[in-house]
Amino acid sequence: METMNRPIRWIVFVAFSAIFNMAMTPAGNRPPAARTNILWITCEDTSPHFRFYGDSYSTTPNLDRFARQAVRYNNAFAYTGVCAPSRSCLITGVNPVRLGSHHMRSNTRLPENVKCFPQYLREAGYYCSNNSKTDYNFKAPNDPWDESSPQAHWRNRRPGQPFFSVFNINVSHQSFLFGSDEEHRLRTKRVPDALRHDPAHAPTPPFHPATPEFRNDWARHYDNLTAMDIEFSDRLTELEEDGLSEDTIVFFFADNGTGMPGIKWYVWDWSIHVPMLVRFPEKWRHFASAAPGASVDRLVAFVDFAPTILHLCGVKPPAHMEGIPFLGENTGPPPRYVYGGRDRIGSSYDISRYVRSERYQYIRNFLPQLPWGQFIDYGQNIASMRAWQKLQEQGRLQGLPARFYQVPKPVEELYDQKNDPFQTRNLAGHSGHQKELLRLRAECTAWMKRNGDLGLLNEYQLWQRARNSTPYEIAKNPQANPLEELLDAAWIASRMEAAQIPKLVQLLRHPDPGLRWWGTTGLAALGTRAMPALTEAREASRDESPDVRIGAAEVLANLGQDNEALTVLRAELKQHNEFVRLAALHALHRMGRRALPALDDIRAAGYPVERTRESHGADSVQRMVAYLPGLLAK
Repeated sequence: METMNRPIRWIVFVAFSAIFNMAMTPAGNRPPAARTNILWITCEDTSPHFRFYGDSYSTTPNLDRFARQAVRYNNAFAYTGVCAPSRSCLITGVNPVRLGSHHMRSNTRLPENVKCFPQYLREAGYYCSNNSKTDYNFKAPNDPWDESSPQAHWRNRRPGQPFFSVFNINVSHQSFLFGSDEEHRLRTKRVPDALRHDPAHAPTPPFHPATPEFRNDWARHYDNLTAMDIEFSDRLTELEEDGLSEDTIVFFFADNGTGMPGIKWYVWDWSIHVPMLVRFPEKWRHFASAAPGASVDRLVAFVDFAPTILHLCGVKPPAHMEGIPFLGENTGPPPRYVYGGRDRIGSSYDISRYVRSERYQYIRNFLPQLPWGQFIDYGQNIASMRAWQKLQEQGRLQGLPARFYQVPKPVEELYDQKNDPFQTRNLAGHSGHQKELLRLRAECTAWMKRNGDLGLLNEYQLWQRARNSTPYEIAKNPQANPLEELLDAAWIASRMEAAQIPKLVQLLRHPDPGLRWWGTTGLAALGTRAMPALTEAREASRDESPDVRIGAAEVLANLGQDNEALTVLRAELKQHNEFVRLAALHALHRMGRRALPALDDIRAAGYPVERTRESHGADSVQRMVAYLPGLLAK
């Protein structure tokens, strides 16, 4: 050391001291390299009904100003038109049909390798807060948040710690359409009278009846957006007060489309198309996809969000994530399509899948014998929903609003979003669009196969097969989830053609009960035209699998064999498994007043001896039990 001059000795001393201090500092407390903060401000149940998307009825001055500072995404899509499956997709980066979270109000189990993405951020030194909705359709095995509560805030982190913070604004939720005008004004008390919306001028889309109830509820929704806009501004003010605006990328988006009837819960464009803005401070502008105030048409799906946030924060997305980072350096190529679907919503069953390109949307309906307008008890709280249903019961619906109760609904739908933004004209049967139809049909099937789509197994079968593992692990197991055969069976069943009876009968003899169930489903969809299969339906009503027995009982009921059908269904109502009881209740629902002899059994079915741990199916059973007696008594 004596031979070194003083400057060199000083450099050596400083370097040695730095190394020593790093070695003596716990890894979790080391000052991280410069990393961006990320703030998510999300709202609920909102399609792109904003002035910055061209909606002149909207009054959201704070978001309008923010949009001039941010990049606007014109093609951002939720997985489905309801929150929990979409939120499970957001938080994991895995499609719900692979994860087993595709039903609204379910409780799937995650495999060990799938974590909620904030957990990866925490491991990298980030502070992660959530204020405060979760609703992921599963209980996270390890808490992904440093704090998840109404008090959660980036302000609770260690000084200088980078953060990922979520604030969910609830005032735009569907439930804020409920109640009296006085209740509505109380909930939106921060909205000045000058910014409130006159129902007389409320725009009503052509798929809604133009009734006073619909105009009033649309005006309420826009009032709720104005109230949401005020809360949005509160968060930006806090960010500015803390001196963090120049260090934080801010996202604004909704969890699914608008909560109005016939939009939320479905997979039409207004159900899944969400607003999305991202603001980049100057120091992180190299991560942006366009300049402030500009818009981009790139397709963005919820499955892309988790890998994108990890990518922005310098964390390599794990291999199981299915999305593509769309922000930051070295992003993935723009996708040609986004995908999603709809399955059980509360007590209402359906199976639909969609593919969306920039211009077209394709929808595949696997249960065309069921109308879109099925009973969902939550929707009965909305005045416009009750008005729509009353018009249907009175036979007064005409034109596009009548489509909602159409039976059967089309097996396939194809819409040209460029020329038909309200999706008024189904092009699936038009000769000039067959090339597009075939291309998107093949793309839908390919996506289902890539994911090992679990939706073609009914819930009873799904959880029987996943009893000793997880849905994620059986999705790609062809023995547990024979998807190729299930797709073929579902196609045969959904065609609703008497010519398919021999194939449906053949399905009844398949060794796999999941395929036998599709045989009964297809025969039930035929109604009285299934008479040539009466003997086989009687045999199937004694099947070892309860879901097959229930399907066969519905076939018997359609063929006038009420006593046989009711004997089977009343017995299944006593099963401890809520999925079995729910399926039996639906079959009885479709029998109408002919199910009255089972009324006592229906009432008793709502109070299970045992509630399985896999789902919230018991809640759906109780909703149906509360609803059916009144319906049958009409």
